[in-house]
Parts: sequence; C-alpha cells; structure tokens
Amino acid sequence: MTEATGLKPWLAPLAAWWRGLAARERRGLTLAALVLVGYAVLALAVLPAWRSIARAPAELDALEAQLQTMQRLAAEAQQLRGAAPVNAEQAAEALKAATARLGDKARLTLQADRATLMLAGASTSQLRDWLAEARSGARARPLEANLTRGASGYTGTLVVALGGGT
Repeated sequence: MTEATGLKPWLAPLAAWWRGLAARERRGLTLAALVLVGYAVLALAVLPAWRSIARAPAELDALEAQLQTMQRLAAEAQQLRGAAPVNAEQAAEALKAATARLGDKARLTLQADRATLMLAGASTSQLRDWLAEARSGARARPLEANLTRGASGYTGTLVVALGGGT
C-alpha cells in the first residue's frame, strides 16, 4: 500500500499537488498556514480575553459605585424604618410646608391617607427635594405618578401615601 492509496480519495490530488511543489514553496505555504492559524488563535481566543481584562477596571469601578449607592439607600431605608411614626396632622403639615416651597408650581390636595400633588413646571431639583422632604418629614411614599417633562419642567400629578397608609 503506497502513501497515496492510504489517503482518503479526496486527499490524493492534494497530496500529489503538495509533492509536486518545490521545498521552498512548501516551506512558504507552511509558514503562511502557521501565520493564519496564529492569527485565528489570536483573534478568537486571546483578543476577546484581553479586551475583557482591559474593561475590568472600569466595570469594577461602576459596580463599586452601584454597591455604594445600594448601601447608602439601605442605610437610609433602615434609618426611615427606625424613625418615629408621624401622625396625620404632622404629615399633612410637612407636605404643606414642602409644597409651599414650590410656590405657584404646585398644588396639594389631601384625602384621608393620601395626598395628591399637582405640578405645573416644577424643575427636577424641586421635585427631588419635595419627594425627599415628603419621605423624611411626612413618611410619605409615592404610589402613583403621571408626570410629563417639558421645557418648563415637570407637569402632572403625583400621589403619595401618608404615614403608614397603603
């Protein structure tokens, strides 16, 4: 059995072509094949891992920032949980005071254990401050928001539960 007959039939013409090449041509083709294999290994295995390693510090920083935010929010929630409850009159007064700081951009309506804030052009910082004060001073928590952000600020309604309300 010769070398050519031991090969699969479709490899026989390729083997004959290879044997017909000069030694220099075979070395050149072998080198080209090694370069292609090396590039494939680099492109498919090494570079993706390298990019992941290069992105890792930035991703770790972002995750650390998220963790710190979550820890800060957890501490705030724990603090609010441990805070003394406020009665309905105190909650209403706290919401009225917070709403008064918004001026003519807001109107507050109180209904039993809920309060509805109607906004007309309040800025992001004003809304954020009102929510923070409502949460800490009145122990209110948002239930429903129907807000639209326009050029003049937020317009719409915000419903909060007062104290231990549902």
